[in-house]
Amino acid sequence: MSVVSTGARTLLRREVLRYVRRPWNTFLPPVITNALYFVVFGVILGGRINATGGTPYILFILPGLVVLGATSDAFQNASFTIFHGRWNAYIHEVQTAPLSYVEMVGSYISASALRGIVIAALVTLVGVIFTNLDPGVPPVGTAHPVYTVGFVLVITVLFAAFGVLGGLWAEDFDYLTVMNQFIIRPLVFFGAVFYPLSALPPIWQTVSLLNPMVYMVDGLRYGFLGTADIDPTVSLAVLAVAAAVMVGVDVLLFKRGYGLTD
Repeated sequence: MSVVSTGARTLLRREVLRYVRRPWNTFLPPVITNALYFVVFGVILGGRINATGGTPYILFILPGLVVLGATSDAFQNASFTIFHGRWNAYIHEVQTAPLSYVEMVGSYISASALRGIVIAALVTLVGVIFTNLDPGVPPVGTAHPVYTVGFVLVITVLFAAFGVLGGLWAEDFDYLTVMNQFIIRPLVFFGAVFYPLSALPPIWQTVSLLNPMVYMVDGLRYGFLGTADIDPTVSLAVLAVAAAVMVGVDVLLFKRGYGLTD
């Protein structure tokens, strides 16, 4: 007997099909965007930038671009589906279904995290293609597969949970754009995606440690390349606790009806 109820599986299936049926809207844009990142930063500029710690620049930026794609899409999917359900008042059908609040939140977060994982895989595939085109660059590999998988899972769940919170808080669609474009993406870009922390002056290295994206990018870079400025075990543990807390907050907000009832 499955430990997941029929209702939870049905909600999860509906949410997954919502974006799977429109791949040109959900999967194609990040593929094109990251292909442009690899062309501009990896190929054009990367050939003029010295290897970072012995790693070709195009390989160095790959983990950060994976984080950027995975977190943005996990957040965007969760925030949009929650807000769209509120906007069109069909989320009340979910509330009246024989589902616990944990099952409701779990289904929304699982579907959104899965989208983030798919995007992470697609961005990695784009990176593999571009590195294979350059005979002077070693192929993409995973120095520590367990850490690679662990960080991808944790960051997608964390940002899917943030997305649920954002979808409950938003008052119109502009709120969703503001959160994704002016909060999440800037944090990622200043999260050591295109530069190592050691390249910054000491004071800015310390300031950068206040940015949670730094731990995600640095941890995933350890998974791919085997190098890190921060202990990856500590980073993974802290992010896992943060994800668990955010999921708990989402369940509590659903239970209280925050943003779901007038």
